[in-house]
Amino acid sequence: QLQACGGGLVQAWAFLRLSCAASGGAFSSYVMGWFRQAPGKEREFVGSISKSGGATYYADSVKGRFTISRDNAKNTVYLQMSSLKPEDTANYYCSASRVHSIRRIDYIYWGQGTLVTVSS
Repeated sequence: QLQACGGGLVQAWAFLRLSCAASGGAFSSYVMGWFRQAPGKEREFVGSISKSGGATYYADSVKGRFTISRDNAKNTVYLQMSSLKPEDTANYYCSASRVHSIRRIDYIYWGQGTLVTVSS
């Protein structure tokens, strides 16, 4: 089970950190990903982090602004977002996969989503 939190209403250029806590499984055995879904749009890949945390991968739209990290001792993955833009407004979902992937279909566990709203 994945539980995401940390969303909220912020102004453009603000910083926000999302957290996603996992329970019920071997957290360190999963690649963790973040996806987002804006109103009326498809859910899209934001980024992912390897099982050990040693490798990360980001969508071009967030590269250089977002950072994913994980703490396997706390069964938690984080998404640090800086220089936020109104177009970053979306529900953000954490997810778990057994393989490294940018495809939604490869992620087998999903959190409930946390809403991030960025005002201009």
